[in-house]
Amino acid sequence: MTARAAVWRRSSNSASTATPSKKNNNENSMHEHIIHSLSDECPPPGGFCRTHELNIQLLAALYAVSRVLSRSLDFNETLRDVLRVLHDEAGLTRGLISVLDPETGKLNIRTIYTPEGPILDDNQYGPGEGIIGLILEKPRTIKLVRVADEPRFLNRTQIYSPELPFIAVPIKVGGDLKGVLAVQPEAPEDGLLEERAQFVEMVSNLIGQSLSLSMAVAQEKSSLLEERDLLRRTVRHQFGFDSMVGRSAVMRRVFDQARMVAKWNTTVLIRGETGTGKELIANAIHYNSPRARNALVKLNCAALPENLLESELFGHERGAFTGAVEARKGRFEQAHGGTLFLDEIGEVSAAFQAKMLRILQEGEFERVGGSKTIKVDVRIIAATHRDLETAVEMGDFREDLFYRLNVMPLFLPPLRERIEDIPEIARHLLTKIGNDQKRKLKLTDMANRRLASHEWPGNVRELENCLERAAVLSEDGNIDVDLIRFPSVRERTSPRPLRTVAPTVNPSSAPIPEIDIDDPTLTEKERVIAALEQAGWVQAKAARILGMTPRQIAYRIQTLNIEVKQF
Repeated sequence: MTARAAVWRRSSNSASTATPSKKNNNENSMHEHIIHSLSDECPPPGGFCRTHELNIQLLAALYAVSRVLSRSLDFNETLRDVLRVLHDEAGLTRGLISVLDPETGKLNIRTIYTPEGPILDDNQYGPGEGIIGLILEKPRTIKLVRVADEPRFLNRTQIYSPELPFIAVPIKVGGDLKGVLAVQPEAPEDGLLEERAQFVEMVSNLIGQSLSLSMAVAQEKSSLLEERDLLRRTVRHQFGFDSMVGRSAVMRRVFDQARMVAKWNTTVLIRGETGTGKELIANAIHYNSPRARNALVKLNCAALPENLLESELFGHERGAFTGAVEARKGRFEQAHGGTLFLDEIGEVSAAFQAKMLRILQEGEFERVGGSKTIKVDVRIIAATHRDLETAVEMGDFREDLFYRLNVMPLFLPPLRERIEDIPEIARHLLTKIGNDQKRKLKLTDMANRRLASHEWPGNVRELENCLERAAVLSEDGNIDVDLIRFPSVRERTSPRPLRTVAPTVNPSSAPIPEIDIDDPTLTEKERVIAALEQAGWVQAKAARILGMTPRQIAYRIQTLNIEVKQF
């Protein structure tokens, strides 16, 4: 048994027979406990006390190194701290760590720590250049009792004392050389160079493990950044103004206005009927703006009841209401630095409009159930199909909020006012549908003329549905005029009667007839009309039949262009 092994075994026995200390969560106390346990019993006079004391010192330093390596993924900062620990606690100064550059095949100095502190150095070592280069040429540990006696020692960094020993060891990851750790003991050779070299090897193994983790994290980060940049390029191309469909003069004017306003942080109000592409214009403005690197957050204001709308936009604190088990950011916070798209802004209530006005004016708000004021930097793009000017005159929409939103209005014309765009839009939509169905679709000339003769009350959305329906019915991918159908209530020549009984005099007292609302042959418009007929055109009752809120059915009535009967 070697003397060093005997010392380590004796130390272990001393530690195991020592009186157990009280449990302490403090890492420094654990550090001291290790030292004290190993110091409880020293070998008898004439033994190996110097080796024993060195081992105690190095074990404590090894523990400190492991703590440093486990607390941060910033590899450069971690390496500096490791060299500082070796200097402060292990008596190993002038530490140097070089890392292999896979492109050049050379070792680049990453960090140096001297008695005066860390220094910067950009020296490189090729294979065989100096002692560091010898390890690059043939990975192995090099120990020198006196570094000046080695003729291949270059001292490029001008930090090493020629009279002191020198230790350099390879840093490996999975058996492959990734770098070199070099240090210099503070005192001349004392017969313990081997013990110090083995300690430095243990430290290099720990550095190798940390380097492996750091490389994996860096690779994953690089992969994610590449994926993010690819998605940004894809989205920017997808929503680029040059790739937008529509060559009519009126649409060219809209695209030009959107392109100009995209450069600034101006609030935009997009106006137009349902299905005209307001959301696509909002996408194009955001992804071609300086805010494109940040989030585009969307919310349909008509899709939520008012009590949920406030929480969704402003967020809430824990315990703000039943079910709020944790704090949650709202859409405004999520869109910080980016853009918030508020669709159907004309559907919010008067009470909520006042809350919206404050954040648009001041850029600040409080979460539901909170008192802390939160400031955000958000660009607002709003959209509506309503005539807001009329709503302002009738008192349904705040005039001050209207002017706050209507900074840069964009008006999207309905499809019936730009018939010349229909063939191009149809080709674009057929390509999209064909990609989904994994086949090529084609419209005949007669089918194109049929499309151009329709009024399209549902605009582009109705056109897309019509083409998808025709594609499903086409066996060979050719879409002829017989497959172009408009099964709306307005267009049907022999409408199927709804199985309802219309109210006569007093709709509230009329009996509610049976109706199969879930009939798959009913269109959404027919379902809503049927429910309204059954409920005597009382929207609250119809909403209950359909499992909706009154707000949601009111939104459906507007978007589906249903004429409400008055009694």
